[in-house]
Amino acid sequence: MMPKTKAIVRLDAESLFRFEVVSMVRILQTQGMTRSKAVTETAGSLHRCNDGGLRQVSKRSVYRWLAAFERDHIAGLQNMQRPAVATSKVLPPALAGFIEAQKNEDPHASIPELIRRAQEFKIIDPHQSISRSTVWRLCGRLNLSTRQRPHKHEADTRRFAHAHRMTVVLCDGKHFRVGPKRHKRVALTFLDDATRYGIHVVVGTSEAAQIFLQGLYETIRRVGYTDFYYLDHGPGFISTNTATVIANLPHTHLIHGKAKYPAGHGKIEKFNQTLLHDVLRSLDGAPDVDSDCGSLTLRLQHYLTRVYNVRQHESLEGESPAQRWGNDKRPLRFPEDDDELRLYFETTEQRKVTNDHVIRFDGTQYEAPRGRARQSITVYRNVLTDELSVLHRGERVRLQAVDLHRNATDRRASVVNNGDGDDLKPPPKTAATLAFERDCGPVVDDDGGFTDPQGQNT
Repeated sequence: MMPKTKAIVRLDAESLFRFEVVSMVRILQTQGMTRSKAVTETAGSLHRCNDGGLRQVSKRSVYRWLAAFERDHIAGLQNMQRPAVATSKVLPPALAGFIEAQKNEDPHASIPELIRRAQEFKIIDPHQSISRSTVWRLCGRLNLSTRQRPHKHEADTRRFAHAHRMTVVLCDGKHFRVGPKRHKRVALTFLDDATRYGIHVVVGTSEAAQIFLQGLYETIRRVGYTDFYYLDHGPGFISTNTATVIANLPHTHLIHGKAKYPAGHGKIEKFNQTLLHDVLRSLDGAPDVDSDCGSLTLRLQHYLTRVYNVRQHESLEGESPAQRWGNDKRPLRFPEDDDELRLYFETTEQRKVTNDHVIRFDGTQYEAPRGRARQSITVYRNVLTDELSVLHRGERVRLQAVDLHRNATDRRASVVNNGDGDDLKPPPKTAATLAFERDCGPVVDDDGGFTDPQGQNT
């Protein structure tokens, strides 16, 4: 009679790891250690897994595996999968169905809100305590969203490309280092969305609003107005001056794209990668490269016009950005003259003049025209040159910073109470003065003639 063979248990990697941990505890016990000390020693050690990595286990897991091994031997160490639960074993079926229906109708409803709705609809007792964690696990089993705001991967993000040039102009900054001292610089590039045509690039020390607006002004002078400017949330793009200037431009709008939205910023981000590999990486630490912003602007403009714009692009079906730009028949919209364009780059703010004729603006004190003390006046700021001016007597007067040392030695003008204090007028004649001139006035008139007391001039 053949002896009975013992059934062989097929163990996975996790079960074999648990068996080695249990074996370590048991061998420590055979060496005289107590069970608790052996478990503590095992839990405090690093154990090598089958994949070569190191792993540490908790004392609770060691106790649980020991109990399972003593109960079912090696079969107790198998990694048993829990049976899947369709909805919930704890929540009433009516509540589970109600939550599923409400979530499908209102995906942004929070879990506490769903519980309160169930109490209002008498699905559950108002005083019944429902665990929010249990409801959250139910939503997970039913593939229901548990976020009030959609995740970025759930949003309606799509790639886009406009049909004609100057419909959307993208702009973004690329930080880099240049020269032997590795000075920090940033390149702001204006890129046409439809044609990938590099319109302009300007280099500054930081992504400031004045650098962007300077580039914007030069871009409009080159190619005219666009319909939309698509920017991110950089410090120069969210500035109040930036929004004000673009709002003043005719038929032009400003769009701030979503953060971490590659579908919208993909073209300008890809251009920045190309700019880095083609030019910027060769400037970091280069001893023969001038770190002056004007010099770097000239260098990058040469790359933009002579290299990038004439290079064939696979995404443009083999055409270059310059070819795609030139083949587009959409007419460009230019300003009538430079004076009109510069007016759009002015902002106005109200300031109150102090008693000593000083206007405070961005932490700097400026001299105000005489006669404007204690008045609120409109200050015009040119965002291109950062110059300030006010309208005085029908003309623009440029404001100058207060020179305290000069004011300490400069002579003061005569104080004349005539309203504005600018034009010196003779003082008014009082009644006593008029009486004196009548009785003791000069014997000659304005022409030098003598007046006869009898009424006849001689």
